Amino acid sequence: MKRSLPPKAERHRHFGTVDPVIGTKPTDKEKMPDLQNKPDDFYFPIQQVGISDVKYPVMIESELAPTTQTTTATFALTTSLEQDFKGINMSRLTEQLHLFFQSHLLTDQTLREFTAILAREMKQKAANVRVTFPWFFTKTSPAMQKEGMAHADITYDVSFDEDQGYTSIITLTGAVTTLCPCSKEISEYSAHNQRSFVTMTVTVDDAFEADWKAVLLEAAESNASSILFPVLKRPDEKAVTERAYENPRFVEDLVRLVAADLYEHEAIRSFEVQCRNEESIHQHDAIAKLSFTK
Repeated sequence: MKRSLPPKAERHRHFGTVDPVIGTKPTDKEKMPDLQNKPDDFYFPIQQVGISDVKYPVMIESELAPTTQTTTATFALTTSLEQDFKGINMSRLTEQLHLFFQSHLLTDQTLREFTAILAREMKQKAANVRVTFPWFFTKTSPAMQKEGMAHADITYDVSFDEDQGYTSIITLTGAVTTLCPCSKEISEYSAHNQRSFVTMTVTVDDAFEADWKAVLLEAAESNASSILFPVLKRPDEKAVTERAYENPRFVEDLVRLVAADLYEHEAIRSFEVQCRNEESIHQHDAIAKLSFTK
């Protein structure tokens, strides 16, 4: 038999809801005290203060199809804080994020503009925006020309300083295949291979415009034993397997070859290359890291 329940408001009271108190503090914004903006000597300036783990949908451009796409980005938004400020108004950060990316694509150039806006709106001398998002791009299989969607993880770390200007640091992590040269050399039948994750972090000239996503992806994929593909038929598997066999790479080989491509790019000031091989016949991973400043 169906029960007759009391009204919803009564049910809420039954589970603990009480009436709001009659308060004495102001409800108008203009009458509320602003503790963060009260000037005083607070001992130390702070280099970065703000918010992190802010998810927001953004539009990005890409040299690779799809050339315009929507993705979900995770932001960290910070500014400097002078010694005579107690704190910042953090709600302004999300407010500016919403206002700006309603009408702007996310690029290295627009992020520089956005960091300067944050510093100005917060009445501070410096600001930093760090944003991470998945970037998708079409891959076509080598033999059967079957299309699918691959992805890499991108991070932009952009800073603005009234005295020093802009700094842009860009990171891409992508997956490739490597085939073990030692295994190929000593084995009678083929060689073991593995999925490898290449992470490149570059500091770039802010006057040089490029799709750094595509630049870094090309550096990783062109130097690997083989590219990974989202769709493979049997003729494609044959082509990928044979290409990997023809291009064996130790983890040390791959970071050096990627570094050579980054070294030759005139707009890259410094870089770090890391590679992690998920070894297929060992219980451990193989890793290598290389950094260089021009």
